[in-house]
Amino acid sequence: MTKPAKAYYHWLHQLKELIRSSQIKAAIKVNTELLNLYWELGKEITEKEKTTQWGNKLIPQLSKDLLDEFPDINGFSRSNLYYVRKWYLFYSGSELIVPQVAGQVDSSGQQPVSPIVQQAVGQLKRKKTVQQVVAPFVQQLVGQLDEKTPASIAAIIPQVLGQIPWGHHLQIITKCKGVKEALFYISQTTAHNWSRTVLVHQMESGLYKRKGRALTNFTYTLPKPQSDLANELLKNPYHFDFLMLAPEATEKDLEDALLTHLTKFLLELGAGFAFLGRQYKLTVEAKDYELDLLFYHIRLRCHVVIELKTDEFKPEYAGKLNFYLSALDAQVKTKEDQPSIGLLLCKKAGKLIVEYSLKNIGTPIGVSEYQLTEKIPASLKGKLPSIKDIERELNDIARSP
Repeated sequence: MTKPAKAYYHWLHQLKELIRSSQIKAAIKVNTELLNLYWELGKEITEKEKTTQWGNKLIPQLSKDLLDEFPDINGFSRSNLYYVRKWYLFYSGSELIVPQVAGQVDSSGQQPVSPIVQQAVGQLKRKKTVQQVVAPFVQQLVGQLDEKTPASIAAIIPQVLGQIPWGHHLQIITKCKGVKEALFYISQTTAHNWSRTVLVHQMESGLYKRKGRALTNFTYTLPKPQSDLANELLKNPYHFDFLMLAPEATEKDLEDALLTHLTKFLLELGAGFAFLGRQYKLTVEAKDYELDLLFYHIRLRCHVVIELKTDEFKPEYAGKLNFYLSALDAQVKTKEDQPSIGLLLCKKAGKLIVEYSLKNIGTPIGVSEYQLTEKIPASLKGKLPSIKDIERELNDIARSP
């Protein structure tokens, strides 16, 4: 290829990136404007329901009139207007707020927009990607929200909530119990670009209550912000309800089953995990040692060793994993890598036993429980056949002519 041709294709590539960036920004702007409209609609409907006697006929009549006037615009159906009102009430009616500067008011007599909101909105005008601004901002907001703090979060509508589609919002307000939980899923969706299906899966698995709950020694074995990020990424418990294992299953059975469903396993581990291998061999003084599962985490920039245990946590498990991590860092870790991290997945882990076991260990280790299947609802107990009943039935079938 000639030099002028190379120059042209390089220029063409730059133009394509410019167009893609413009398309993304346009899509975000359209979605933001839509949610701004929905917020105002929800506000108007709510106020009219409080101040008039129109009753339950308001939304059906409003839907008909808006569809007659704007037949080409989606979103004015009766069912969607009910959702618009529900969405508005979910955030405004809860009276949770963006933390404000105490004692300050603006010219209209209202409290000013939170400084962190102003900062985020300003950055949205300068940054290339929404993820760089919105996800950290919403995470900061979630951390500052207090369930007992009164006020309005209208200031972040639609600058933050506008970053995810309306369909995602419908799932969030339907499945979340409060604003703080909702904002958590908004920040995770923005950070990881979750589809609606993945979002629903994460909510149904109770990620909000599990994320960052592993028992670890990261605080004093990893430098900041590495320790904070590592703690945030681990869960407790891990849900492996996609597996069907008998109570007497061995660690090898569990390992085989997880790798058979590797895609679902990676989804449960979370974003950033890259699978490197199973039974990864390390040799120390002519003796071979095998790590159950070895991963590399892209954001943490380190190897992650996962050891599987089908019984309750024991202190000696931490000592063995400590040895594996030391050997891995000596033999595999490069100068560019951060210290390797270990994760023990056990059927049960006593908090105090884990804390005592990890207290004086120098390598970063986390301990979490895992759950294979959900318990049988009480209403079904006694109605399902036992294992013996099934075996008896199969034997009867085998003996029949």
